[in-house]
Amino acid sequence: MLALSSTARADDSFTPAQRKEIVAIVRDALKTDPSILSDAITALRAGAEAQEQTRTRDALATNRAALTTPAPSDAILGAPNARTTVIEFYDPRCPYCRKVLADLDRLVHDDPNVRIVEKVIPVLGPASVLTAQAIAAAALQGGHDAYFRMQRAIMTDTTKPDTARIRLLAKQAGLDADRLVSDMAGPAVAATLRANSELAEAIHLEGTPTFVFDARYIIPGAVDYGALKAAIEKTRHS
Repeated sequence: MLALSSTARADDSFTPAQRKEIVAIVRDALKTDPSILSDAITALRAGAEAQEQTRTRDALATNRAALTTPAPSDAILGAPNARTTVIEFYDPRCPYCRKVLADLDRLVHDDPNVRIVEKVIPVLGPASVLTAQAIAAAALQGGHDAYFRMQRAIMTDTTKPDTARIRLLAKQAGLDADRLVSDMAGPAVAATLRANSELAEAIHLEGTPTFVFDARYIIPGAVDYGALKAAIEKTRHS
């Protein structure tokens, strides 16, 4: 009935009287059987969801290499050669990303066959850019260990970040604060954040955190330990 109504509006071959009669028929049908409208809405939603699933599946397949092979600038939580790769796109200022930190530590502790590849992306404004730069810069002077020390220092800190605060956190994390601040503005950090953001855009990321499991399955948004475990098992048996 909705299609008929649309056709009536679009086709100039109908006279005004004919179009009026068709619209009246549609309205009468909807009054007689309101399920027609709900069925149409359900069908539209199902079609939109199917299209979104196809788009996501295609994006994951296209970017499979980048989503399963860590970049040199990526920090890895867990066993570097684990057979299951989970990519986390996160923003250091995102409260949900902060909340999931403990679950990620627990996950790699409980499952030696999973590795979590961290991709920091600043999406929440200037403070996010500053803290993302600091985390990426930490890796330049101490690899994964320095990365995670700075990440934890920043993401457990409740003070609004500025350069002075970043310097203090870097010192507390055992890093060279002067070098870190200098590296934050350098080309290596800019390239890392740009590559992370481009990959996030390529898979149509809509928010943080977002988790990608072996380039096969994706969970956008807040998630807990149980959901992460279930997603890993689903991936392994898919």
